[in-house]
Amino acid sequence: MAALKEISIGMLGCGVVGSQVARLLSEDSGDFAERSGARLALKKIAVRNLSAPRENISSQLLTTDAESIVTDPSIDIIIEVMGGIEPARTLLLTAISQKKSVITANKALLAKHGAELFEAADKNGVDLYYEAAVGGAIPILRPLRESIVGDHVHRIMGIVNGTTNYILTKMDERGSEFALALKEAQDLGFAEANPSADVDGNDAAAKAAILAGLAFHTRVSIDDVYCEGISKISSRDVQVAHDIDHIIKLLAIAESTPDNQISVRVHPTLIPREHPLAAVRNSFNAIFVEAESAGELMFYGRGAGGAPTASAVLGDLIAIARNKTRGGEGHGESDYAQLAIAPIDNVLTRYLIRLDVADKPGVLASVAQTFASHNVSIETVRQSGRGSSAELIVMTHTATDSSLAATVDALSKSDVVKNVESVIRVEGARQ
Repeated sequence: MAALKEISIGMLGCGVVGSQVARLLSEDSGDFAERSGARLALKKIAVRNLSAPRENISSQLLTTDAESIVTDPSIDIIIEVMGGIEPARTLLLTAISQKKSVITANKALLAKHGAELFEAADKNGVDLYYEAAVGGAIPILRPLRESIVGDHVHRIMGIVNGTTNYILTKMDERGSEFALALKEAQDLGFAEANPSADVDGNDAAAKAAILAGLAFHTRVSIDDVYCEGISKISSRDVQVAHDIDHIIKLLAIAESTPDNQISVRVHPTLIPREHPLAAVRNSFNAIFVEAESAGELMFYGRGAGGAPTASAVLGDLIAIARNKTRGGEGHGESDYAQLAIAPIDNVLTRYLIRLDVADKPGVLASVAQTFASHNVSIETVRQSGRGSSAELIVMTHTATDSSLAATVDALSKSDVVKNVESVIRVEGARQ
């Protein structure tokens, strides 16, 4: 039997994910050699602090000079798990210019500078893989890129942030307020001390941009993604959702529009309890795909964490190693469509609007007239009294987001409306 070719690997970063990649490469080296057809040798790891404690990683592998790794002619593949935009962007562009294939788990970088990186990889004839950038161990990017590339995707709805899903799960199960559920998530390590990237929706928006680009064969930047977070969701909102057999999730949504544009957005969303995404609890993630021929598909699993993300990184590594041992590149990126991004105003959606109104005759008629004057049809109205006030819960039929937003603005100025308590979009069933 011929000796296996050795493929040398350099890694940028050795935190939670990087340390798991290094561990698995060491422990399962024999299995990886059989699966890839090559010996995968981790040669160098760039770190910020050489003296930080690291179990089972030889100090001989470590360096603070990341530039020396990406320019080392003996290294074939670069794994980037350092995070952030810079210096990751510059280092990866340098690696690509040196004809090195690249694996990254950096969703923020891809969502901001993906086009630049993909163009560089194509120009230099190298692979750029990034399965770990969305959904951790959930295999969603490869199916979009390969398995259903011959289909037409109509819509993707995904729970792609475990922190916010954990918070909303606890609010639903226990009736907790947002602040208390967030504190619990932080205590358990599901949320950072500064949770803004998660709870404001920015993490999900980066993943939405990546998913939309793959699903619709176009380039999407995080700047194209409409984004709202969950910090304004109250226990009352969650209770109202429960009362009407719905649940609130932070969804990343990408869908085609009738005028051949795509809408890409992240926001709290009411979905029916019978929808498959409603059953996704705690820190789990799931992506629900609606395609013309394949129909409805759902991909579910751990969306974050060292081991799940490392699993996706290593899957990419074996794929690239196979390409190198068999000759040729792997997949290219199809961005031929160059679709326009639909502004949020043009999106067709539904609203659930919760109003605090005066409890007196004529209020309901006045509110209904406000909806009618903006060409928004009411599906259902629920009313409950509370002293001198009443709570109105209005579910609309489908309308443009601009018409719905204008209706809410008019309601906020109405003499009979004391306060617009909340506005949440509704998905999962077209009306």
